[in-house]
Amino acid sequence: MKDEKNDKKLNDPLEQQPAAAEELPDEITMTKEEFERVKAHIDGLKQENEKMVALAQRVQADFDNFRKRNAAIHLDSVEEGGRNVIAGLLPVIDNLERALSNAEGIDLNWMEGLVLVQRQLMDTLRKYGLNEIPADGMFDPNLHEAVLQEEAEGAQSGSVLEVLQKGYKVKDRIIRHSMVKVAK
Repeated sequence: MKDEKNDKKLNDPLEQQPAAAEELPDEITMTKEEFERVKAHIDGLKQENEKMVALAQRVQADFDNFRKRNAAIHLDSVEEGGRNVIAGLLPVIDNLERALSNAEGIDLNWMEGLVLVQRQLMDTLRKYGLNEIPADGMFDPNLHEAVLQEEAEGAQSGSVLEVLQKGYKVKDRIIRHSMVKVAK
């Protein structure tokens, strides 16, 4: 009985262990039934291979999307951090401007020093995308915040009369609207 099982394993092409290339005969004879089983097994392996290739392609595409999404999130985070730092420096810029506008009777060397510090600070921040929001012309609610309205002769209604606090944007994002006085 054991010999029949061993003989059956030897005759079954799917059950046989692979032999070294030197040991394989040039021709193998099989029955039609054995051939059909081997062919069905090969077709099954081909289908499984196609499924694995498709799965690998989906995994690769998912990973590429994940990488691109993370790169975009990282870039947004870095830019947001830069905007937050610049927004934190805006009161320093305001105070330097106030100091310069109220510098009557101060030594000229001190005044020149303050002007140089202000210029250097603004030049550095401009390199990182800081731009002043223009506040001349007509009031724009997207750029300006109207805190006062006043009657003004010769001024068109809705025109900006005075800038009370400068507004700034970094690249295309507003980090502080201009506070303005608007004509009625």
